[in-house]
Amino acid sequence: MMDMTISDFFLFRQLGDKLLKQQQVALCQNLFIMRLLLVIVAALTIPFFTSAQTTAQRQKNYNLSKGLALEGYDPVSYFNGKPKEGSKQYAYSWNGVTYHFVNGQNMNAFKQHPANYEPQYGGWCAYAMGKKGQKVEVDPETYKIIGGKLYLFYNKFFNNTLDSWNKDEPALKVRADQNWMKYK
Repeated sequence: MMDMTISDFFLFRQLGDKLLKQQQVALCQNLFIMRLLLVIVAALTIPFFTSAQTTAQRQKNYNLSKGLALEGYDPVSYFNGKPKEGSKQYAYSWNGVTYHFVNGQNMNAFKQHPANYEPQYGGWCAYAMGKKGQKVEVDPETYKIIGGKLYLFYNKFFNNTLDSWNKDEPALKVRADQNWMKYK
């Protein structure tokens, strides 16, 4: 039989405590790694599962003429001073919406920051979206840049809604932002 002194007992207890702490640290590290992996997997898969729905919604809710946004006008050209019609040669689809561009430089600028160039409210009339929450066609040459964003307006039959928008822009913009949310 082994004789155990009090000092031996405390030594074994210290070793046992140390081993227990090492196991606890290892368990915490494993839990951290598992949680980190779970977050990474979720971050990689969520966009995959939501992008198809987003694409379908965008195609349904955007103002597209034969699948083409802005009736073929180059979205970047609006920010360069004057809207210009793009070319099939410089076509680019982003999340299910196809845009035409005047040149490769504009197309590349759009590819780098599409949210900076896409029209607000899916390319529908900003005034109609603010006034009644309706999707109304636009004249692609009747527009306004507000806060670095592109807003389009209906302008036919002696009715330029940009004029009406300018009279009450702050209130109409708030309502248009709220109304557009029901289409997203």
